[in-house]
Amino acid sequence: MGAARTVAPLAVLLLQLLLHLMGAGAAEADDEAAALLAFKRASVANDPHGALAGWREANSTSASGSPCAWAGVSCADGRVRELNLSGMSLDGRLRLDALLALPALQSLDLRRNAFHGNLAAHHTAQPPRTPSLCALLQVDLSSNALNGTLPRAFLKSCAGMQSLNLSRNNLTGGGFPFPPSLSTLDMSRNMLSDAGLLNYSLTGCHGIQYLNLSSNQFTGGLPEFAQCSQVSILDLSGNLMSGTLPGRLLTTASANLTHLSIAGNNISGDISRYDFGGCTNLTVLDWSYNRLSGMGLPLTLDNCHRLETLDMSGNKLLSGTIPVFLGGFQQLKKLALAGNNFTGEIPDELSLLCGTLVELDLSSNQLTGGLPASFSKCRSLKLLDLGNNQLSGDFVVTVISKISSLRVLRLPFNNITGTNPLPTLAAECPLLEVIDLGSNLLDGEIMPNLCSSLPSLRKLILPNNYLNGTVPPSLSNCSNLESIDLSFNLLHGQIPPEVLFLPKLIDLVMWANNLSGEIPDKLCSNSTTLETLVISYNSFTGGIPPSITRCVNLIWVSLAANNLTGSVPSGFGNLQKLAILQLHKNSLSGPVPAEFGSCSNLIWLDLNSNNFSGTIPTQLAAQAGLITGGIVSGKQFAFLRNEAGNICPGAGVLFEFLDIRPERLAQFPTVHSCGSTRIYTGMTVYMFNKNGSMIFLDLSYNSLTGTIPASLGNMTYLNVLNLGHNDLTGAIPDAFTGLKLIGALDLSHNHLTGVIPAGFGSLNFLDDFDVSNNNLTGEIPTSGQIITFPASRFGNNSGLCGIPLNPCTHNASTGDSSQHSPNGQRKFLEEFVLLAVALLVLIMATLVVILYKLRRPCESKTEEIQTGYSDSLPSSTSISWKISGSREPLSINLAVFENPLRKLTYSHLHEATNGFSSEACIGTGGFGEVYKAKLKDGSVVAVKKLMYFTGQGDREFTAEMETIGKIKHRNLVPLLGYCKIGDERLLVYEYMKNGSLDVMLHEKAKIDVNLDWITRKKIAVGSARGLAFLHHSCVPHIIHRDMKSSNVLLDDNLDAYVSDFGMARLVNALDSHLTVSKLLGTPGYVAPEYFQSIICTTKGDVYSYGVVLLELLSGKKPIDPTEFGDSNLVDWAKQMVKEDRCNEIFDPILTDTKSCELELYQYLKIACQCLDDHPNRRPTMIQVMAMFKELQIDSDNNFLDGFSIDSANIEESSEKSV
Repeated sequence: MGAARTVAPLAVLLLQLLLHLMGAGAAEADDEAAALLAFKRASVANDPHGALAGWREANSTSASGSPCAWAGVSCADGRVRELNLSGMSLDGRLRLDALLALPALQSLDLRRNAFHGNLAAHHTAQPPRTPSLCALLQVDLSSNALNGTLPRAFLKSCAGMQSLNLSRNNLTGGGFPFPPSLSTLDMSRNMLSDAGLLNYSLTGCHGIQYLNLSSNQFTGGLPEFAQCSQVSILDLSGNLMSGTLPGRLLTTASANLTHLSIAGNNISGDISRYDFGGCTNLTVLDWSYNRLSGMGLPLTLDNCHRLETLDMSGNKLLSGTIPVFLGGFQQLKKLALAGNNFTGEIPDELSLLCGTLVELDLSSNQLTGGLPASFSKCRSLKLLDLGNNQLSGDFVVTVISKISSLRVLRLPFNNITGTNPLPTLAAECPLLEVIDLGSNLLDGEIMPNLCSSLPSLRKLILPNNYLNGTVPPSLSNCSNLESIDLSFNLLHGQIPPEVLFLPKLIDLVMWANNLSGEIPDKLCSNSTTLETLVISYNSFTGGIPPSITRCVNLIWVSLAANNLTGSVPSGFGNLQKLAILQLHKNSLSGPVPAEFGSCSNLIWLDLNSNNFSGTIPTQLAAQAGLITGGIVSGKQFAFLRNEAGNICPGAGVLFEFLDIRPERLAQFPTVHSCGSTRIYTGMTVYMFNKNGSMIFLDLSYNSLTGTIPASLGNMTYLNVLNLGHNDLTGAIPDAFTGLKLIGALDLSHNHLTGVIPAGFGSLNFLDDFDVSNNNLTGEIPTSGQIITFPASRFGNNSGLCGIPLNPCTHNASTGDSSQHSPNGQRKFLEEFVLLAVALLVLIMATLVVILYKLRRPCESKTEEIQTGYSDSLPSSTSISWKISGSREPLSINLAVFENPLRKLTYSHLHEATNGFSSEACIGTGGFGEVYKAKLKDGSVVAVKKLMYFTGQGDREFTAEMETIGKIKHRNLVPLLGYCKIGDERLLVYEYMKNGSLDVMLHEKAKIDVNLDWITRKKIAVGSARGLAFLHHSCVPHIIHRDMKSSNVLLDDNLDAYVSDFGMARLVNALDSHLTVSKLLGTPGYVAPEYFQSIICTTKGDVYSYGVVLLELLSGKKPIDPTEFGDSNLVDWAKQMVKEDRCNEIFDPILTDTKSCELELYQYLKIACQCLDDHPNRRPTMIQVMAMFKELQIDSDNNFLDGFSIDSANIEESSEKSV
């Protein structure tokens, strides 16, 4: 009984204790549920898939009870231990403070959502109780949209954290120090640029073993990381770091370091003698895509005997032969030396790597010979890329075919000859997935049973060879085939319908063959993966297959230059990804489909040279001004601009250009028959089609009727519009003045009436214009680019008048028909009588002159040859002369713009330059040689002898000269006259005693003048004023296109004069065989966007001016390999600015005077604005002048007197612009 009494109270006590513990556990569970709900309320604004729908209050009827049962929650011992919400598409402003109330939470995984916001800006989410000490060990917030700085308070509270992944966000910096226990830190793919964060990460990383800071925006030199004693993997690739490679980088590195990548920066230095002594444990060394140089690789690299990956690709400056000692790396799996200047043959010793080598990339060098036979032993090699070299022979058959492990084989742009090696490859290399043999010298047929031996084949790239035969239907057996490119070969026959059933087919490219028959109506029957269909320049017949409209993923379609007939099938409006549609040079008929306007990504529509009829649908402009994504990014293209007029119909052709040699394209019939065609090549990028609105629309050479829709004027991004050679009527829409980016506009050979809109004078980018063969009337606009085009572009319009045609009478200029009325007839009679009287007076005066000359003794040995006026542009200030075969060319007079030179002849210039001798030559530029000519009266002029033009473009030359000669400004070198003698073109300029700014700054050994800051500032302002006048006050507005220091000339007082303005446009009009680079500027001065576009802009000139201003500030050349290596002045200066080392930019001569230091920084700021990579963020030259004006307020140097910001008048108040 006593024992029983003792047990009972003890049981009661245990029960009470159990109930208490259960209550406490329930309370804790309730607290954790409340914390999770607080996190949900604060951070999850959108849950599109209802992933957290089960997270509810405990009293909710649909609650799931304990939070341990909630989605994404894992518990241990009844406590929340892990929270994994990855990939749930949750959206909201992320707040982590509520989760700190979960005392047992060790793992937090929120990756692959849409959380955003600044983690450092904590806003309390009101957790149910005071947060306990953070127990988090692993945190993964990667692949969200977080911004701002790192969460300092969060990192501080979670002192035991071991792994932190913040990659793939938009973080900018800050937030250190890191928890002392941290061993893994991944902050890659953000926008981090905080130098303090970088330095701390590489000095405060005592326990970190994995550190990834790649793909950010860190600048400055590459820091050493000797204090990272535990780090084994360090990735600093894809940043903006520059400077030379630290000499002790590896010798002081941690012995634990196994992976080091600094790829994709701007690091320079000669590594041919670099000390690799500290790399004994390295397995991955990736220094690719920097600016490293040297003759070969250093022998000390042999210390890295454990390397598995060695990547030195894309440095361009590494040269010499490939080192044979690389064959000693017994564990090497990847060797990449692509994109350098290695020469010679591939060393046989490299085959010693065959036991382990998986990837070998030696592409884009200058290697010769073939692949040594010993490489046939490489049984583990999966990727072999030897493209873009000068390899030759039949090593594909004799060596490569023995490497049975190969999966990727790339050999384009070599000189591989012989019969098509595909049969041998297929038989011996059954694992091949990619075969690229483009641009070689292969012939033979494509084997019919290719796919039976290559079941894994994904890409078959064989363009620009000499393959013949037919396309084998058995290609349909390659069920994994994604890309087929057989273009530019000699194939014939039909496209096998079976090929179109390939389930994964993305690219079908077979242009420029002899294929025929109808295009099979089987497109996208088995799948809709097809994106590229380019089968132009063949002999296909029949119609466009209606099945094409099922291919909803099509991006680039070219069926041009075939023999297609019929109408365009309905349904194209469903192709919302369609960006490029080329149907030109066929016999298609019917109306132009209005549904093309529904294609929201369509930027290139070419329908020229067909039989389309009806009106132009207004719906084509439906997408005007809309913005789209970069849907055609990454496509290699060539654009052949037609500058041969009616010889070659259409404005130009866009070609798919993967693995095609430019020289081979130049032999293509379309190019060969159009001798004036200019070729542009490149890669489509995001900017290529960001507009939504079309950039190219060609409907020429059809039978279109009706009026031109005014809605086309809303297509503000249009670069090329060709409506020529149709039957269009009505007026040119005034709305066309809204085509602000138009470069080529052809409305010729129609029946258009009315006047040319006056607003056309504001189309500043207009480079090609033709309204000939219409019924236009009235005066040609007298402003802008219009008057610079030759008369032929306005010809056969009986009612047009004005420059460059005949002067306008009152009736012609107004289009008045009152002469048919009685009053008009009377007025006409009066004018006729006055004209007759004037003619009679002229005849009498001529007789008097003749009689006077007959009475003159013919004794003068220097008699001027009197000639008739040429049929070029009329001018009131110049005289243009014809060249007669019966006259001595040396006595041909110059067309002059200054009275003192009225009697100057070619003979005088020839004599004054000693026959244009080398001694008289004072400079050579992009457009010709410049000579100093001292005339008999003692005066000196400069004569520019333009490049050889083969006698082309007399009208164009005269038109341009008449325009340029009238342009007068205090900071422009005046054109005094010009002369045409056979194939010679001479321009006479005012001579500038002090030569060019280029020589004055950079060739100090030749001169004894040091330009102080006051003088340089005067030159900067003067050249800016001249350029601003060309852009904003000159009529027509002129884009210089080649602004550089050698085109800034200095007179006796070191005042600046801009020269060569209008020259690029002149050469464009005369010689269409020039390279694009010559037309767009000089290396070092060219705006970055010019490498992606064929259109010059004023903002491109602004960029070039920024380079000139930087030259004045630094005294350095834009390109100087001894100073910048493979980089340039602009990149170097931007790097200095980012590193807060601006004082290193300035010429030491300028920094001697402390009083001008502030001005130097102010002018540098203006230069940086001009050099912005984004054109729309650059100032105009008016704004540059305004900034100079503001800086002058406290200055005693009145370089800007007369400049008015309000009126945008670039001239001095005492001068008038012409």
